[in-house]
Order: sequence, then structure tokens, then C-alpha cells
Amino acid sequence: MTDYSEEQRNELEALESIYPDSFTVLSENPTTFTITVTSEAGENDETVQTTLKFTYREKYPDETPLYEIVSQENLDDNDVMDIIKLLEQQAEENLGMVMIFTLVSAVQEKLNEIVDQIKTRREEEKKQKEREAEEEEKQRFHGTPVTIENFLNWKAKFDAELLEIKRKKMKEEEQAGKNKLSGKQLFEMDHNLDTSDIQFLEE
Repeated sequence: MTDYSEEQRNELEALESIYPDSFTVLSENPTTFTITVTSEAGENDETVQTTLKFTYREKYPDETPLYEIVSQENLDDNDVMDIIKLLEQQAEENLGMVMIFTLVSAVQEKLNEIVDQIKTRREEEKKQKEREAEEEEKQRFHGTPVTIENFLNWKAKFDAELLEIKRKKMKEEEQAGKNKLSGKQLFEMDHNLDTSDIQFLEE
């Protein structure tokens, strides 16, 4: 008969020596513990990190352990979903063997991949932004394409404005014409006008 508690105890001791800084026992019955997994540093020293919580079921390793992600840094929802799927798949594949080290190693690899992807993602985002900026620039210089329809609309508007300007001008000239005095009328209004010219001549 398999002594599950013996296997579990041995695995716990091994895990404690493998992960001295990131291994924490939360409870003894049932045995629950966390292991914090951090990726290697990326190009700009960025890292991603997750804390995995495991609980031994009574018949572990013949039953899969319970596992969950209790915290994470720099991971988006899709990454978290991927890690959960990975844990599921690895747990199924390793049923019957102590597997926490295998699960943690798989997550470690996944985190390293994610860090590499972050670099790629950033480059993609940068390229995307540059493309969008180029498009905007093109739009700015491109203006509105001329079609027969919008040209005719513009022409009708332009002609109407031109007509309006002509009308105003004619009206103004009419008004000015009414108020324009002839030489005789000006002379009658101001008798000094005839002498003013003589004064200029004399001077």
C-alpha cells in the first residue's frame, strides 16, 4: 500500500531545499504551501512573477494536487489562463509521480517565454504606433479625395458665395452713387472751394 503521507513529506523536504527563498508552508493539514516563480530578467531587466499555491489531496501523487495562482506581476489575463492550462496538462501527464517540481519548472519556462514575448509585444506595439502615426500623417496631407459629386457641391457653394459678394458690391455702389455729390453740389455747399485752388496757385 502506498504511504502517501511519506511521499508528500519527502517531496516537501526536497522542495524546501530547492526553493529556500520562495517556498512557504501555509498549513499542515491539509498540506498547503506556496512557491513564488520568477522569470529570468528580460532585455530591459523586466521580469514576470507568479506565486503558485498547492494543496496535497489525501491520495497525492495518485491524485493531482489542488493548485491556484494567488498573485502575479506583469502578467496579463491571457498569460494567467495559459499558466493554468499548462498546470492542468502537466498534472495529468505526471499523475502517480510526485510532480510539484515538474509543475514549477514548466511554469518557470513559461514565464521565461512570456518575458521574451513582452519584448516582441513591445516592438509590435511600437511598430503599430508608428504605422498609425504614418497613416494619420498621410490623411493630413491627403485631404478629401475629389469626386464629381463633391466638386459640383463645392462649385455650387462657391458660385453662390461669389454671387453674394457681387450683390453686396452692387448694393454698396448704389448706396455710394446716391450719396455722391456732383462738383456743383459740392461748390454750393462750400464757397471756399473756388478760392482754395487760387490760394494754391498763388503759393
